[in-house]
Amino acid sequence: MELRDIEIFLALAEELHFGRTAERLRVTPSRVSHAIKKAERRIGGPLFERTSRTVRLTPLGERLRDDLLPAHLRIQQAVDRAVAEARGITGTLRAGYTTPWCADLAYRAAAIFRDRYADCAVRVQEVRFDDPFGPLRRGDLDLQLCELPVQMPGLGDGPVLFREPRALMVASDHPLARRDRVSLEDLADVPLIRPSSDVPRLLLDLHVPTHTPLGRPVPPGPSYTFWSEVPALVAAGLGVSIVAVRAARYHDRPGIAFVPFRDGPTLDYGVLWPAAGQSPPALAFVDLLTDLAARNE
Repeated sequence: MELRDIEIFLALAEELHFGRTAERLRVTPSRVSHAIKKAERRIGGPLFERTSRTVRLTPLGERLRDDLLPAHLRIQQAVDRAVAEARGITGTLRAGYTTPWCADLAYRAAAIFRDRYADCAVRVQEVRFDDPFGPLRRGDLDLQLCELPVQMPGLGDGPVLFREPRALMVASDHPLARRDRVSLEDLADVPLIRPSSDVPRLLLDLHVPTHTPLGRPVPPGPSYTFWSEVPALVAAGLGVSIVAVRAARYHDRPGIAFVPFRDGPTLDYGVLWPAAGQSPPALAFVDLLTDLAARNE
């Protein structure tokens, strides 16, 4: 088996889906099918059981996977070390994040990155909401996973990693909590909790707009310094907050509910980095982030 065919086999053994395997390896599904058929002819037996709904490894396929994985890992590590040396992927990479879901992605990427590039350390840290871009602008970070777009002097937007629908965080006994969906026009009837810090206008318009799309004013609610204050303010019935839909999995607690919006733009999360240029470690790390985010879609 050729190395590329081995990579296709191992990817399909993990994904158990021809389409996802093709997307992950950036090839066509027919290329995946051709490689598997060629491997089965070479070996002389079926490696996968295929139906219209499922793909499963045969016992023969399981043994081949278990035998190939350690050798393939050693080959990949050897290639990665050569790439790291050639590109200068050494030193320390410093990555920041602003939300728990960005943190999950950053830490997953950091673990893989350390295995690939042994000469490059990775530090991951939270970026406080009261100073959202200070560490990056001061040079304390090489890149940041956060909401995009950001228009700040000296900073540039990198690739968008994923797009998230929005929801309204409301008190569980609020009338809006009984709805399946809310509209941006509903914001005219509820006080919207606002950050007390100097947040860029573009982010404010996304998270705490002052007017609805039809021009109705949005009542200002109480302000906060740290995000942990927001669920408590909402549960107390003092205001509402616009959040990502997946916030319900990270910030749910008694007294609050999350109601998806039926209109309005998504919240886009991606990479922010210095506009002047990126280091080889930062470029390699973002390539890894992009790959991991695509697998989770």
